[in-house]
Amino acid sequence: MHSPVDDRRELVAPAPGHPLVAGLARALALCNRVIVVLAALALILACLILSYSVLTRTLFHSATYWQDEAAVFLLVGATFLTAAFVQSQRGHIGIEAFVGVLSPAMNRIRLVLVDVASLAFCTFFSWKSWTLAHEAWVDGQVSNSMWSPPLAIPYVLMAAGMTLLCVQILLQILTALSKASRS
Repeated sequence: MHSPVDDRRELVAPAPGHPLVAGLARALALCNRVIVVLAALALILACLILSYSVLTRTLFHSATYWQDEAAVFLLVGATFLTAAFVQSQRGHIGIEAFVGVLSPAMNRIRLVLVDVASLAFCTFFSWKSWTLAHEAWVDGQVSNSMWSPPLAIPYVLMAAGMTLLCVQILLQILTALSKASRS
């Protein structure tokens, strides 16, 4: 498509002078690698489930009631749980119009400001997701399908993914601030 923009060349690298930040970065990187593998398996499983559903309905004229929800749960988990990995690669949508216009120092400041705003939004989203998951668990909420799986499942996947994203963004902010303090 196009060459990497300047703000994506330097991915999150732990600050060597801060062992806590470096340890958090290593732990989150390992967690992200495991989640990416599991998410890939979840996507394959969702494809298999949906293909089975189509074949069952087409060939045997049999009603399917669990396949769509199972696939949606897998897709929700894969989407939200991999958000931190995508952020670690700076792969989320960003406005690149300013990258070429601003100086490298201003681009670093822009990235930190964007990360702070993203952290504020994601923290609120994460908090609301956990409250939603808690309500679903306490109230015993289930989907209104014949299968009736607990709604706490997708809500917990969403909340956990957003929490990991918050940790990733916080790590990026701490790394940027520690690099700035050493300069």
